Amino acid sequence: MNGEVRIVDDVVGAYADLVASEQPSSIALSGGTTARDCYERLASESVAWEDVTVFMGDERWVAVDDPESNEGMARQALLDRVHPAAVHSMRGAGNTPDEAAAAYDALLREHGPVALVHLGLGPDGHTASLFPGSRALEERQRLVVTNGDDAHPHLRLTFTFPALAMSGLAVFTVTGDDKRDAFARVRADGDVPAAHVTAQRVLWLVDPAAAGEK
Repeated sequence: MNGEVRIVDDVVGAYADLVASEQPSSIALSGGTTARDCYERLASESVAWEDVTVFMGDERWVAVDDPESNEGMARQALLDRVHPAAVHSMRGAGNTPDEAAAAYDALLREHGPVALVHLGLGPDGHTASLFPGSRALEERQRLVVTNGDDAHPHLRLTFTFPALAMSGLAVFTVTGDDKRDAFARVRADGDVPAAHVTAQRVLWLVDPAAAGEK
């Protein structure tokens, strides 16, 4: 599998400690319950947020104040508490999903590699909004595209594999029994999206339940 695996009892704490030690100049955030827990913990860490540019690694095409919005969650859990140098909204990047994806692609190209990208792992092996069998998995040029499938509500915007490959550090946080099968497939180099993520460094923070050790 790609990257280093660390089995830790406290994934949330390990993630917060990692970000504080890395002091990234830019970070891309994720969605989901584990991500929310990570960001709430991260808000109390000593990070020079005034120097950090924030991106979203993927987003549903919903209003930022919608409960389904990754950005909305990240603002409540972290961003509105720490006031980073800049927050680049995916939903606010354009009037239509295609316009927003193109604008965010251009933004990433202008900015250059994101220092740290936070990723999760779905029970089906997806990460960001790169779903099994979806067309975004085949993208080799664009950094941000629209994507979706019948199993996940709402059209999404997402970083592509090329965007993730540019990043300095891709950090997966994986918790719970419901992720055990998906993580086992990643570890076995199975054909699931998360297994194909590359970056300058890839790190997996996994609790014993998800690692099948509990």
